[in-house]
Amino acid sequence: MEAVVGTAVVLEAEPRGLLAADPPQSTFTVPAAKEALPFPPAAPSMRDVLRLLAAVPLAADGAGMIDQMRRLEDLQCLAAARQADTAVAFDLQQRREQAAAGVPVDEQGAGVGAQIALARRESPARGSRLLGLARTLTGMPHTFAAFRAGLLNEWRVTLIVKETICLSAGDRAGVDEELAADTGTLEGMGDKAVIAAVRAAAYRRDPASVAKRAARAVTERTVSLRPAPDTMTYLTALLPAAQGVAAYAALTRDADTACSAGDDRSRGQVMADTLVERVTGTPGGITGVQIQLVMTDRTLLQADAEPARLPGYGVLPAARARDTALNNERDLDVWVRRLYTAPATGELVAMDSKARIFPAGLKRFLQIRDDTCRTPYCDAPIRHHDHITAWHDGGRTSAGNGQGLCEACNHTKETPGWTAKPVPGPRHTVATTTPAGHTYHSTAPPLPGTRLAGHRARSSQERRMALARATP
Repeated sequence: MEAVVGTAVVLEAEPRGLLAADPPQSTFTVPAAKEALPFPPAAPSMRDVLRLLAAVPLAADGAGMIDQMRRLEDLQCLAAARQADTAVAFDLQQRREQAAAGVPVDEQGAGVGAQIALARRESPARGSRLLGLARTLTGMPHTFAAFRAGLLNEWRVTLIVKETICLSAGDRAGVDEELAADTGTLEGMGDKAVIAAVRAAAYRRDPASVAKRAARAVTERTVSLRPAPDTMTYLTALLPAAQGVAAYAALTRDADTACSAGDDRSRGQVMADTLVERVTGTPGGITGVQIQLVMTDRTLLQADAEPARLPGYGVLPAARARDTALNNERDLDVWVRRLYTAPATGELVAMDSKARIFPAGLKRFLQIRDDTCRTPYCDAPIRHHDHITAWHDGGRTSAGNGQGLCEACNHTKETPGWTAKPVPGPRHTVATTTPAGHTYHSTAPPLPGTRLAGHRARSSQERRMALARATP
C-alpha cells in the first residue's frame, strides 16, 4: 500500500399551453408579473420561455401547489422530448457537414454524442445513450407522443426503448402501436409494470430476437466498483442468472454455518468477508496491490481534519485515512512518496520528459492530479495519458501539456473539428472546443490541503482541539 504525502500542500398563466399547442401570441401576460412579456409574432424563443416560467408565482394553497408540480412535471417531459428532437436534428446536420468534408461514411457521426453530452452537462457515455434514445424514438410515434404529452417521463421512455432495442424497426413499431402509450394505457404503471408490458409485447412479436439478446447478454458479464456512503463501496458483478444464484447460495451456506457455530458477526458480514477472502486469497482482502492514498502531511502526522483522496473511490475522512495508513495490522509495506505543490493554488510541480510516450512517473503524476477523466462531466477512470497539444504539432511530453482521459474521450478528441489547449489558471486547466464551436473548460480537482478562496486554514490549537474531540 502506498500513502502519498506532501510537505507543502499535498502528498502523494400556464406555460404548458404556450409550449404545447396554444396559437402564437404577440404578448402573454402572467398574473402577478409587473409587465407583459413581448413575444415575436411567430413563436417564443427559449429565453422568452425561461422568463415566462420564472415569472409564474407560487400557488397560494396546497391544491394549487400540487397542480403546479404536475404542470412542471409535464413541462419537464415536454422539454426532454424537445431535446430529443433537437438531438436527432443535430446528428443529421453534423453528418451532412462531415459528408461534405469527405469523412468516410462509417466514421460519420463521430463525436456527436460527446457534444450533446457537454450541452446537457452529462458524461460522454450518457450523451451517446441519449442520442440513441432520441433516434430510436423517431420510429416509435406513440411512445414519443406520450413523452411530449407528459404521460411518460424520460426514464420510462428509456425503459421502453431498452426493452425493444433488440427488435427490428418494424417489430419495434408494432410494439409501439400495441402499447399505444399516447392513449394512456401505461398511465399509473410503475417501472416494473411498464417493463413487463413491453417485454410481453416484444416476446409476442419476435421471440427469436429476445433469445438472441439473452445469449448476447452473457458476453457482457462484468464486475464494477462505485463509491457508497460512509467510506464504503459497492462491488457489483453482472453474471448469468445461474452463476449469480450459485455464488449467492454458496456465500449464504457458509454464513449460516459460521453463525450456527457461534460467529459473532452478522450473516451479511460473514458473507461479505467470505467473498473478499475468496477473491483475494487473503484474510481481510488487502494484498500486494498498490493503493495510492493521497493526503496532506498535516492529516497524516498532525491529526488535521483535511480529508484524503483514494483514487478509484473518492474522498475519505481524515481519521479513516490515518487509520488505513498507520494502523498496519496486516504487516503491509507502506511507502511514502512526497509530492510538492504551490501553497496558494495546490498546483502540483511540473515534470517534463523528452519522450513521446509519458513515462511511468509522469503517468502516475497525471493520475494523482486529474483523478478521473478530464472531459467535463465525465468521471470515468483514466485509461489514456493524452498530449493536450498533439506531440506531432510540437506539444511537449509534460505535466502541463498532459491530461488523463478515458479511452472513449481520447478517441473523440482525435476526430475532426475537436481542439484542445492548456489555459492559464490557478490549477491546471484545459479548454476543449467542439466542432460546433462551443468551448468547455476543465480544471483539475483540488487536491487534499488546497485552500480555496474564502477558506481559512485552521490553527495548530484548533487542530489539537479537534484531535481531542476525536479521541475516545
